[in-house]
Amino acid sequence: MKSPDTSTITFSNEAVETAKSLRTLYFTRAAFSIVWVLLVTTLAKTNASFAMVLFVIYPAWDVIATFFDIKSNPPSANKIPQYVNVAIGVITTIAVSIALQKGIPEAMIVFSAWAILTGLIQLILGLHRRKQMDGQWPMIISGGQSMLAGVSIYLQAHTPGTGVNTLAGYAAFGAFYFILAAFRLSKTINRSSEITRRL
Repeated sequence: MKSPDTSTITFSNEAVETAKSLRTLYFTRAAFSIVWVLLVTTLAKTNASFAMVLFVIYPAWDVIATFFDIKSNPPSANKIPQYVNVAIGVITTIAVSIALQKGIPEAMIVFSAWAILTGLIQLILGLHRRKQMDGQWPMIISGGQSMLAGVSIYLQAHTPGTGVNTLAGYAAFGAFYFILAAFRLSKTINRSSEITRRL
């Protein structure tokens, strides 16, 4: 009788645990984005101070979420893109806080640069993880769309009436893709669990 391939079992178990952690993280990130959009659309238009807080919170939350993303990966995984993303997020949070003292257009420009850079990193991570598990194409599309959104935000930065509400669509699309990716990851979890049972 042929003995099970231990490396295959290990890989399957790692894939399942990583997929479960990422699924939870994606649902959490989607929930945050939805709440953020609701706050923007209901309160930010009439409360300038609250709008400024929301401006800063978004990249700050991305830093926290990226740390959870790092923890979701197996020890052997390359985590350089996530650490780069953390550094970019911290710099962006500080830069947005400073830019808001000058004006909304300046803050929008900083935000646009962040959207482009983080979108690129998300795209790279999605392509890399696609080799190991399903459910990553929504993240790949989201990364590409984030880069395009960043360009659009930059072009609109000095348009009259532009404010944090302009970013609501960006966050809403992000929530949609996170939910879609979370559901897609269930396929990886079920398939990897089935492989482990057979072995």
